[in-house]
Amino acid sequence: MTALSLLDMAAILFSMAALLGLLNHHLFKLPFTIGMTFSAMLASFAVIGLDKLVPTWHLADSVRAAVSGIDFTYALLNGMLGFLLFAGALHTDLDKLRKFAAPVGALAVLGTVIATSLMGFGSYYLFDAIGIHVPLIFCLIFGALIAPTDPVAVLGIMRAAGAPKNLEVKVIGESLFNDGIGVVIFAVLVGIATASMGEVGGHGAEAMSAGGVMGLIAKEVVGGVALGIIAGYGAYKALCSIDEANLEILITLALVMFINLIAFKVHTSSPLACVIAGLFIGNRGRTLAMSSKTRENLDIVWSFIDEALNAILFLLIGLEIITFTFKGTILTASLLMIPLGLLARFIAVAVPVNMLKAIRMSFIKGSVRVLTWGGLKGGISIALAMSLPDFEGRDAVLAATYAIVLFSILVQGLTVGKLIQHVVPKSEEPVSASH
Repeated sequence: MTALSLLDMAAILFSMAALLGLLNHHLFKLPFTIGMTFSAMLASFAVIGLDKLVPTWHLADSVRAAVSGIDFTYALLNGMLGFLLFAGALHTDLDKLRKFAAPVGALAVLGTVIATSLMGFGSYYLFDAIGIHVPLIFCLIFGALIAPTDPVAVLGIMRAAGAPKNLEVKVIGESLFNDGIGVVIFAVLVGIATASMGEVGGHGAEAMSAGGVMGLIAKEVVGGVALGIIAGYGAYKALCSIDEANLEILITLALVMFINLIAFKVHTSSPLACVIAGLFIGNRGRTLAMSSKTRENLDIVWSFIDEALNAILFLLIGLEIITFTFKGTILTASLLMIPLGLLARFIAVAVPVNMLKAIRMSFIKGSVRVLTWGGLKGGISIALAMSLPDFEGRDAVLAATYAIVLFSILVQGLTVGKLIQHVVPKSEEPVSASH
């Protein structure tokens, strides 16, 4: 079978996204991202079922080979993620984000660390209890990759659910930043794991933990923020010098591509850089460097990019089910990881929220429940899991990651709106006691 070119693969994916999107629009009528995942998953099940009925066609193997041929990790982490985060930040009000800087920062940093730890240690004992051995370091890595919430899924669903504005800003703000934090923790833990695997006696791990961890964190976080500010400011100055809508939009596209290129060359955080640059251009750039015509065209172009890449991302999430193994103890482990993940998320939200309440910061009633159930997982978790090297229990970690993401999108995503209507007061008055 001849390998498909990048252009052929793009044509197939966009055609499938359009067809499945049309199917969802007319038949399922689900929210866009959820409908795309659900439709693609049904298509995968249809392929598997048809393969059972007519095994001589080898249809499942052919489709599995085609899907496996798509480098999901590279496509998301080196390409789509930067555009999606920039698009989300571009339409985020920096003044409102500044107003809620404390809860957003606490949830994005402290919450991610807590979720990583709880999920890491919890999964280690849970895997062991059902007879699957996964080294502790890789369980912690699993915790790091499943801790971040997905800004793409969260953004659309929270707005469609009619969440109060101050709660929406907290959820979306956390999602924009905890991707970068989660990737940094993931990179540090993978560095420790690979060092310990590659060095006799674990000296590599000792060197990494003693001198390399803080350096890597500083390089990823500080470097990512600095790159976002510098690149965003450069693009802003270029926008100030012209008044030509098409060229200005081209500059914003080039900005994201430039950030991705430099970030991966110097090994710093591209997600954080794209968020910072998006906030800069979407607020200062939009207000001071663009005409009303440019702002209108910019919104149209970036909304299309956001929707198109969303379609491809959630299509791929749905299709990936055909490549995973769900048998015996792996299936059991995957199902048990779902409530464990929700418990870890609940504690990771409740701790920083209650710490902030202790210093008299107010939260809308029901915030913890909405933040827990609305903390949707997405493509970045799958991409990070698929990037892992071979280790004992890798198949179980991949399957558990996919199960959590799928449950998050299809179950939590469909019900978070009803939860908001049920637990958030109509008056949207903030309270500091009950959650």
